[in-house]
Amino acid sequence: MKKYNFDELVDRTNTNCIKYDGRQMFFGTEDVLPLWVADMDFKTPDFIINALKERLEHEVLGYTFRGDSYAESITNWLEKRHAWKVEKEWLSFSPGVVAGLTLAIEAFSKPGDEVIVQPPVYFPFFDSVKGTGRKMVENPLKLENGRYTFDLEDLKQKITSETKLLLLCNPQNPGGMVWTREELEALTAICLENKVLIISDEIHSDLVFEGHKHIPLPTISEEVAQSCVVCMAGSKTFNIAGLTTSFVVIPNKRLLARYERELKVPHLHMGNIFGSVALETAYREGEAWLEQMLGYLQENMQLVRTYLKENLPQVVPMEPEATYLVWLDFNALGLSDEELNERLLKAGVGLNRGVQFGKQGSGYMRINIGCQRSTLLQALERIKAAFA
Repeated sequence: MKKYNFDELVDRTNTNCIKYDGRQMFFGTEDVLPLWVADMDFKTPDFIINALKERLEHEVLGYTFRGDSYAESITNWLEKRHAWKVEKEWLSFSPGVVAGLTLAIEAFSKPGDEVIVQPPVYFPFFDSVKGTGRKMVENPLKLENGRYTFDLEDLKQKITSETKLLLLCNPQNPGGMVWTREELEALTAICLENKVLIISDEIHSDLVFEGHKHIPLPTISEEVAQSCVVCMAGSKTFNIAGLTTSFVVIPNKRLLARYERELKVPHLHMGNIFGSVALETAYREGEAWLEQMLGYLQENMQLVRTYLKENLPQVVPMEPEATYLVWLDFNALGLSDEELNERLLKAGVGLNRGVQFGKQGSGYMRINIGCQRSTLLQALERIKAAFA
């Protein structure tokens, strides 16, 4: 088996890379280590690059469709990794998970309808709800023993006759929770009782750490499967987000038809050649690379855990069960969100501000540990210096 080198540094500057070439735009300075936007600094796997090169040897890049092998790569991957038997007829396309989620909001609700979000949560959820003219209703997560959980009593109180959708983040971003079957059963029972459709963002489902298991929402029950839409992609897993290729899984034929109407009217269903090649190759050949990468991430997390405990114990990382994104609690330092951000930038570290994920994120910052260990150590040393 090939051994991959995740310590190898890759210069991403001068590639129009948001993470590095966008530093001046987002942080007001180039002199900052950017550990924020959710892509990794590891090389996209060689087998994907080779497949793209092979496709480029055919010098016609005209209209194409996604064939049976594309669908089979997805269904085989989901069955092997998540014990989820998906029919290819349930699959549809999306240019990205946020795009799929937004199209689903437009397909299954109308302006003025209520859509529930559960902050602190991936902040594009807010734009998808508000930007489509829906009313956002917050059902904040509860913090218990250092881990977020659903506030089911609050959810019951928030649902009204105008509530049509709930946006679920599973695994959760930024906290990194992998919702258990029991948690999902309790949540879905409330939604089924109130005829609330769940749109589940499961983009981080392959990035689950040892000791935890991702539960695809439709596997809870057949009734749940007929009352949800799942948005997935290989983009986070294999560092191919720039190819804007994702997919949705909708077991309910009626819901699938409504979604595809929204997708096809603006002609978004075609996708692009290279995204299709990359996704199919990733799911067909990527398991060994993924296992090694997950091992590297878990070692990175151990570095964060140990370094902060020994050098800056006031800053407490939430223990991630999945993802390469870690939620850091700075509240013990007693600083405002603006002061916190200014100190980190002055020390040369660029993280995501917690309040981006909702007011519940005040006092937190999100750090991306999907980078070379030398980069992560340098960032941790700068964080320490910021509060020395």
